[in-house]
Amino acid sequence: MALQTMSLSGRKKEVSNKKMTFLERLYLWTIIKGMMITIGHLFTRKVTIKYPEQVRERSKVYRGQHLLKRDEQGRENCTACGLCALSCPAEAITMTASERKPSEKHLYREEKYASVYEINMLRCIFCGLCEEACPKDAIYLTESKVLVPSQYDREDFIFGKDKLVMPLTEAMKNAQLKNAN
Repeated sequence: MALQTMSLSGRKKEVSNKKMTFLERLYLWTIIKGMMITIGHLFTRKVTIKYPEQVRERSKVYRGQHLLKRDEQGRENCTACGLCALSCPAEAITMTASERKPSEKHLYREEKYASVYEINMLRCIFCGLCEEACPKDAIYLTESKVLVPSQYDREDFIFGKDKLVMPLTEAMKNAQLKNAN
């Protein structure tokens, strides 16, 4: 097989080097076609919204910021099993497991808990796989319209337990609502 006839992709094309006519060299027809496309876009409806005054409607499957749940007594649900970190395709979740001390029985449900639980919001793609993988229903993506706030340093985008754990007052409200139903 000759080197000239060999093609790795099988899509080899013959390129012709024909001379351009005078009109083709002026590129006049190409410029006119481009201007027609531009003028056509001038008269179409704009899709931009005026953000502070108008708020775009969220999708039904919208996933907001992460939240680590607490139970009715205010204890953290997370048992540091690591399934959420394993299921994360972006590898945004890191955690460190620790053993619960007898004095911490009112803080954690199980004998093992996540002493460090961090989500790198720069890597997170808000897919919800961490929520689905959790056997204790400890993490979920909220429906709130609060987005990850803009920051200047990369370290500010790593959310620890201080930003992720559900506030105790909210957990108590949820428990009262459950008992009322």
